[in-house]
Amino acid sequence: MGYDPKPIKMYKIMQLNFNKNPDGLIPAIIQDAITKSVLMLGYMNQVALETTMETKTVTFFSRSKQRLWTKGEESGNFLNVVDIKNDCDSDTLLITVNPSGPTCHTGSDTCWDEENVSNFGFLSELENTIAQRRNSADAKSSYVASLFEKGINKIAQKVGEEAVETVIEAKDNNDELFLDESADLLFHYLILLQAKNYTLKDIEKVLRKRHK
Repeated sequence: MGYDPKPIKMYKIMQLNFNKNPDGLIPAIIQDAITKSVLMLGYMNQVALETTMETKTVTFFSRSKQRLWTKGEESGNFLNVVDIKNDCDSDTLLITVNPSGPTCHTGSDTCWDEENVSNFGFLSELENTIAQRRNSADAKSSYVASLFEKGINKIAQKVGEEAVETVIEAKDNNDELFLDESADLLFHYLILLQAKNYTLKDIEKVLRKRHK
């Protein structure tokens, strides 16, 4: 499979209620352990769950084939289990995985035809806004566009200035000013990243390598 299985982080599985549905199946939501993207939804019976836990690769019960079905048994795009949890009613599973390829049979990363990439919430929105402003034709109406127009030296200088101001406020007791300067520093750092043609995703990759 090209995957070095590690011990599954933990199981928080109580007595699952497989009898809640007449067919003895419970839904299993599959989520990428790193990006947190929801990849697909499948169904498991008791044997499918036990097989998944034993092999550490997601195995469903196929309602169409009426048999156990290991995701990737034909394509090779297995879902390698990291963690399994049940919900508060013990009738739904959340399984986090490391996918070894596209999840959907169409070749898409997810069954919702979405790209499986990290999303940093508002910070990702802010990165998109910076990218849009960077390409703005009128630098006079956009602070971000004006910085990009002045070039990498000016952008790097602004990051340095904001870093110094953040350090100064860190030594004081005014939390509001410290947070304001911290926000300014992060904002200008995001601009610097894009000026160097990088994003937070690239920084995440470096940090994850160090984390190992």
